[in-house]
Amino acid sequence: MGEKSRSKGRCCCWFIVIVIVAVAVAAIVYTVTKKIGHSDKPDPVPGPPGAVQQKYSSALKISLQFFDIQKSGKLVNNKIPWRGDSALKDGSQANLDLSKGLYDAGDNMKFGFPMAFTATVLSWAILEYGDQMDHVGQLEPAQGSLKWITDFLINAHASENTLYIQVGDPVADHDCWEKPEAMTEKRPLIQVNTSCSGSDVAAETAAAMASASLVFKKTDSTYSSTLLKHAKQLFTFADKNRGSYSENIPEIATYYNSTGYGDELLWAASWLYHATGDDSYLDYVTGQNGEDYANWDSPTWFSWDNKLAGTQVLLSRLSFFKEKDISNAYSSGLQKYRKTAEAVMCSLLPDSPTATKDRTDSGLIWISEWNSLQHPVASAFLAVIYSDYMLTTQTPNLDCGSSSFKPTDLRDFAKSQADYVLGKNPLEMSFLVGYGDKFPEFVHHRGASIPKDSETGCKEGFKWLDSTDPNPNVATGALVGGPFLNETFIDARNNSMQTEPTTYNSAIIVGLLSSLVTTSSAVQSFT
Repeated sequence: MGEKSRSKGRCCCWFIVIVIVAVAVAAIVYTVTKKIGHSDKPDPVPGPPGAVQQKYSSALKISLQFFDIQKSGKLVNNKIPWRGDSALKDGSQANLDLSKGLYDAGDNMKFGFPMAFTATVLSWAILEYGDQMDHVGQLEPAQGSLKWITDFLINAHASENTLYIQVGDPVADHDCWEKPEAMTEKRPLIQVNTSCSGSDVAAETAAAMASASLVFKKTDSTYSSTLLKHAKQLFTFADKNRGSYSENIPEIATYYNSTGYGDELLWAASWLYHATGDDSYLDYVTGQNGEDYANWDSPTWFSWDNKLAGTQVLLSRLSFFKEKDISNAYSSGLQKYRKTAEAVMCSLLPDSPTATKDRTDSGLIWISEWNSLQHPVASAFLAVIYSDYMLTTQTPNLDCGSSSFKPTDLRDFAKSQADYVLGKNPLEMSFLVGYGDKFPEFVHHRGASIPKDSETGCKEGFKWLDSTDPNPNVATGALVGGPFLNETFIDARNNSMQTEPTTYNSAIIVGLLSSLVTTSSAVQSFT
C-alpha cells in the first residue's frame, strides 16, 4: 500500500509540474503573440477613395455649414437664410479691410489666435483628406471657408512686424446679446508688434498661412505665394521678438490665454518646412529650439493652446514618407518627435498599458469641463492620421510597452470618439447640431437664438438668451461644448460651458470626419 501511495504521489507531482510548465509556455506564447500584434504582416494599403461611410459623409456635410454661419463681412452666395452682411467696417480705423474672418463662437468677436488655429487644422484636413472630401462633394466648401479666414489673416498682417490679432471689445460684446447684423458698438483693434510681442499668435498665423499655401498651390499659385510670403515674415517676426501675447496684453488672458509660445514656434517651423523644403526649418525644430520647447517623451493634448502633439505627428510623416531624402543630421531629432507621437498614440488606445485614465465610463476622452469635446475630437483626428501614416507605409505595429497595436486599433479609437459625438452615448443624442434625430436645441449662439425679423438691440436682446423656447434658427454644424464627466448634458442657452460652439471645434470635427468618410489612406506628399 505504501509503495502505491508514493507512486501515485510522484505521478501527481509530475502532473502538477507539467501543468505549470504548460501554463508558463502558454503565457509566453501569448505575450510574444501580443507583442508582435498577432502577425508581423501589415494591414493592406487602402486604395483611392472607395465605399463611402454614409453617416460620416452626412455629418461632414453638416459640420462644414457652421463655417458659413460664422462668416463676417459681405456674404457672397449666402446659404444661411438667417445670416446677412455684418461688420463691414471692421478695421477701417486702421485703413484696413478686416471685414472677413469668422466669429469665434456664440459671440461676435474675432480672436486671431483660435481663428488661425482653425485655419491650420482645416488646411491639414484638406491636405491629408482632400481626395475624400472631393469624393463626397465637400472639398470646395472646405476650401472656400479656409480662404475666408486667410483673406482676413493676409489683411491683418498689415506690415512685416505688425499683426492685428483681435477685432471687437469682448467686454462690450458680452454685455450685449444681438445678431452680428445689428451691431452698432465700436469694434476696436488689438495688434502685436516689435514693442508688444506675441510670438504665439504670430507663429500660429504663420502656420495657418504656410499650410494654406500648400492647399492653394495647384489651384491658385499666386495666392499660394502670397500666403507663403506672409508666413515667412510672420515666423521671423515671432522668432526674433519672443514673448507671449497674453502676457503683454493681459486683458486677452481672460478669453484665450496662451500658456507658452515655444509650441507655436515649432508648429510654424514644421509647416514652413513642408511648404518650402528649406532645411533651415528642420534645423530649427531638431536643434536647440527642439531641446528647449519640444518636451520630448512627454505626451500632451492637442488644442488651440498647445500644438506639440500636432507637431509631433506632423513631423512623424517625414520619418514615415521622406526618411531617405532627409539629412542624417536631422534624423535623431525627428525620431524624438516620432517617439513622442507614439507615446501620444499609446496614451489614447484604451487597451494600452499607458492608456490615459481621463475618460468617461463610455470611453470618451475627457479633460475639461469647458468645451469637453475639443480634446477627444482633436485626439481622434491625430490618431487616425497616424494610423493612415502606418497603413500607407506598411508599418505593421505600434509598440506600447509590453503590448502591440495595429493601425486599425488607432482607427477604431478614432471612430469610437466620432461615434460618441454623433449619438452613440448614454444620452443617445448627437452633439453635432443638425445631425440625427436628437441634438441640442438651446445652443449658446446669438444669431441662432434671435428671430431673423427681430430688430432687437444690444440690451433688449437678452430676452432671447433667457427665453425658454428652442432657438428659432438651427446652428447647423455647430459642435457644442459637450458632456460633463458623468456624461450628463444640460441643454440650456445660458449654459455656455456645455452648449456654446466654437469654430476651432468645427475644424477638428471636419478633420476627423474627413478621415473616416472612406477607407482611403493619407497622401504621401502634400505637394
